[in-house]
Amino acid sequence: GVMVAPYSAIHGWPLATFSLALASQNLLWGMAQPFAAAGAEKWGARRVGALGGLAYAAGLAVTAMAGGPGQAMAGAGLLIGLGLSATSFGVVLGVVGRATPPEKRSVALGIASAGGSFGQMAVVPLASGLTDAWGVVPALWALAGLALLAAPLSMALGEGRSASSSPAPAGAGPLAAVREAWAVPGFRLLTGGFFVCGFQLAFIGIHLPGYLTLCSMPAALGGTALAVIGAFNMVGSWTCGMLGQRWSPRLLLAAIYAIRGVVIALFVWLPASPAGVLVFAAVMGLLWLGTVPLTSHLIARLFGPRYMGTLFGVVFLGHQIGAFVGAWAGGALFDSTGSYDAVWWATAALGLVAALVHLPIPEHPQTAAAIAAAE
Repeated sequence: GVMVAPYSAIHGWPLATFSLALASQNLLWGMAQPFAAAGAEKWGARRVGALGGLAYAAGLAVTAMAGGPGQAMAGAGLLIGLGLSATSFGVVLGVVGRATPPEKRSVALGIASAGGSFGQMAVVPLASGLTDAWGVVPALWALAGLALLAAPLSMALGEGRSASSSPAPAGAGPLAAVREAWAVPGFRLLTGGFFVCGFQLAFIGIHLPGYLTLCSMPAALGGTALAVIGAFNMVGSWTCGMLGQRWSPRLLLAAIYAIRGVVIALFVWLPASPAGVLVFAAVMGLLWLGTVPLTSHLIARLFGPRYMGTLFGVVFLGHQIGAFVGAWAGGALFDSTGSYDAVWWATAALGLVAALVHLPIPEHPQTAAAIAAAE
């Protein structure tokens, strides 16, 4: 988000051009996530994660060297999208979900999700500071070096097998698990709800800094707000993991989406101020990725932990389709209207829709494998 405007400016591009590359990144991340998770379940998370770290670093390097929109699309869109799919939720949470018993799974997933929040809190100010001090291209090179660390860190991932992970029935596999899950209406509703999550997070994460500049806020406030989101998200992810172990994940998800919708509407409606921005960032941070441990825990409860990573990857595809729409629409509508207001109000309204979508989702095991794992 803090690089969209300066990167577009040095190339003389409208915001929609680089927004489209980032939107494509989110879409490809979602499309590749089920395959990355299935690959980790078959060949090991270590290999998949290490390859993802290399792809991520290469994508940042290509983006830094890009001379035209096609090269930026190849770097920021294709390579980073593939890298993210192999280093993020489906791969890492799949390991965690299989390695932990049901009575501890939601908490463990919340702790793992909070790790991503710590990265956001640490890296967003770093990216903003490097961009201000050196320029956006040297900052991208520095981040490429940082992304390389994902490769050796991935080698610490285990296979995530535990006594609670029931063996797959004969003839079963990731594709069969996806077909079986998709036949359950609750799985499709969960995917639709996650579409809204992706729309909201991508729009805010990419376009909040530009919106604040438009509101005559200090230039550094956008980066600060994203860092505050990351800091409070650590608390929110862990807390949602704890709450999901005790109370209904379905109802907690509905509450998160409803509160998000109200908070976003208030943010747009009330007069803009630096203090209001930081309060908004803190509240949104508490709700930011709290959906991840709750959604993944609900998937494991409904369908068992054996193919949790793959099934989460399919649901996450819905998330990233929403992210594509949110990231691209923000830039496209701003270029055509000079305002972000329409997308802000759509983001608020979708939160209330997602809250309603989660209410009919069941919470008891839906397949034979899930029933066996629960027993």
